[in-house]
Amino acid sequence: MKQLSDLSSKQLSDWLSEASQQTQKGKLPNYIPLLQDSKPSVLTICIITKNNYILSQGDSQIKFPLMSIIKPFLLLYLLSEFGEELIFQKVGSQPSNYSFNSLKQLQLDQGFPRNPMINSGALTLASLLPGNDGDRKCQNLQQWLNQHSQCDLFLDELMLHSVQSLPNLRNKAIIDELTKTGQINDPDITLDTYNKICCLSGNIIELARLGLLLVNSPNISTKNATIVRNIMTTCGLYEASENLAKHIGFPSKSGVSGAILSIVPEQGAIACYSPPLDAQGNSVASLYLIEKIATALHTREK
Repeated sequence: MKQLSDLSSKQLSDWLSEASQQTQKGKLPNYIPLLQDSKPSVLTICIITKNNYILSQGDSQIKFPLMSIIKPFLLLYLLSEFGEELIFQKVGSQPSNYSFNSLKQLQLDQGFPRNPMINSGALTLASLLPGNDGDRKCQNLQQWLNQHSQCDLFLDELMLHSVQSLPNLRNKAIIDELTKTGQINDPDITLDTYNKICCLSGNIIELARLGLLLVNSPNISTKNATIVRNIMTTCGLYEASENLAKHIGFPSKSGVSGAILSIVPEQGAIACYSPPLDAQGNSVASLYLIEKIATALHTREK
């Protein structure tokens, strides 16, 4: 297998040109007004290796919310705080064939969240964050991530206001089900916490640096990082995870802002950002780029 550091700026530039054509196949999400106002032509990528080799193209200063990409790091933080036994009493680790915000999946599982990468699992884990309210819970996660990754993630208040401006009936229904089955005790605080941590924001380089926490960070348990990577592989791209795992082979997580983070085990992280999404909520151009890189590194036979 080739190394991430073997990739050239010329290769990356060619792939970005190809990927930019893919954006026409996607759509901007219509349930968060600010995301609907995103520029569909924006496309940026950053590759960081464990030896701190950086290859970046596109506007690396553009800020965007992590949205669901926060989920693996929420899991990583809570594993470090409470250990896997407690965490997996609260959520499972099995993939789902339903959408990321499916109430039906939760009902079929009798109120037990199937995995931490879908909303029912992330909402349940958000309720476990230390703190008495959504502000404190979000700050604890934010500070831990910034300290360990040398990032400067911030809460985008405008994006949070946009998220809160429309009623998210699916998340509220999931919260009601989780409350009914005793998975969470403070539904209002839990939903507020979840909204806030999803609006933690940064640029493409910071997203890649977050990814290094799952590669070889000296302050992160290798076992915990492995647990998170394994769940990302099977669940990180929602119902498309199984199919994409065959083509990409990297533990990956997407967010509805248009960002995708992929981990190349033992090597480094790939972060991409392009707002137009496919039907599953994954960035069309970002997936294209990651598959090109995976092919170049010979991680999977094509």
